[in-house]
Amino acid sequence: MNAVTTTPTKQGQLYLVPAPLDFGCDSHAPLTDVLPELTLRTAAGLTHWVSENAKSCRAYLKRIDALFPLAAPLQAQQIQELPREAHKKGDHGGKGSAQFDAKALLAPALAGHDMGLISEAGMPAVADPGSSIVRAAHDLGLSVIPLVGPVSLLLTLAASGLNGQNFAFVGYLPQDASARTQRIKELESLALRQGQSQQFIETPYRNAALWQALLQTLQPGTRLAVASGLTLATASIQSRSAKQWKSLPCPVDNRTPAVFVLGA
Repeated sequence: MNAVTTTPTKQGQLYLVPAPLDFGCDSHAPLTDVLPELTLRTAAGLTHWVSENAKSCRAYLKRIDALFPLAAPLQAQQIQELPREAHKKGDHGGKGSAQFDAKALLAPALAGHDMGLISEAGMPAVADPGSSIVRAAHDLGLSVIPLVGPVSLLLTLAASGLNGQNFAFVGYLPQDASARTQRIKELESLALRQGQSQQFIETPYRNAALWQALLQTLQPGTRLAVASGLTLATASIQSRSAKQWKSLPCPVDNRTPAVFVLGA
């Protein structure tokens, strides 16, 4: 008898698909203004996804479909969501949580389908969940391909006038007022002592409260920059000393995502 040979299934690739930064904003920027055509065409060609939120993923794909027809109808797109715990505690083993093993979510790629990883805004796995998917892809021997798109942290840092050679992103500050004040003092001390710019974000509805805490806590000469509505026509990027800010209106509202940076 002749031996039967089988051809191994070619593995798919994992694409990191950036999304526009206008999620949750009152207006949207035209996709072609903020994302390269190659990114949009690649996304249109995918049919299997891991997402931060399936609803926002479908909304983004609908916007893409208006420009470049999707490879499968919207209702036929295969979208898996990251577990909610990955949103709350992160999916990389931080904050006392165990690392999330995401290999099962990549089964379509092992079966030969290219997949997309997407968050609600910006680059997945950067200030957003998704690192567990990328780590699992590497562990499984899958190719990981980051596509080009806007990253709010880098856009803000570049426009802040603060140190772009030495910086850190520290995520969210504590919600408790006293713990938040202590954390602001720690970050300010680190920034002034080491010259390291400190970046952080907040849930939009707490933007104004964070802003007031910053002005009440920071030393007068400490520089504070804030960017909101990035890539929109209404974008605002401002950088001043804490003393100068105290005589000006609050530059953030409780609807629009913002990025904050403090430093020397």
